[in-house]
Amino acid sequence: MENKKRSFWERLTGSVSTEEESGEMKKNGTGGNKGNGKDKKNGNNWIEEENEEAELAVDVYQTPVEIIVQTMVAGVKPEDLELSIARDMITIHGKREEHRNIDEENYFTKELYWGKFSRTISLPQEVEPEEVEATEKHGLLTIKLQKVDKEKTNNVKVRSI
Repeated sequence: MENKKRSFWERLTGSVSTEEESGEMKKNGTGGNKGNGKDKKNGNNWIEEENEEAELAVDVYQTPVEIIVQTMVAGVKPEDLELSIARDMITIHGKREEHRNIDEENYFTKELYWGKFSRTISLPQEVEPEEVEATEKHGLLTIKLQKVDKEKTNNVKVRSI
């Protein structure tokens, strides 16, 4: 089977896309993992490598003067978030740390994502990198980016020196 990058949701939940599952059934004639000697939970397919970053889900929309980016960062301290902003792109990096010491065999369900995440978004219009407001309320990060006003003109008075 070809190496297809799994979605954030698939990595988060350990699920398999229906195309991937049906491809495995055709390949080995079984219902998914049976017969291939790999247990999803303990095999390489369940959790990606530790240093891989998850991708944030975002909403991006505009008002007449701003581009707004929103994403859920519940459980992340503001000092663990990093925003990099250029005129046409924004990158959000962060890390959600787990502070519990619970043995794996004591879990019934483990679906929450812990670790590094990032997202780079190409913006539909140029913004002013210095004119940014980022706020977090109840786990919702809202980033307001001021659009570049290409119609704005400035009259400069010439001085003699």
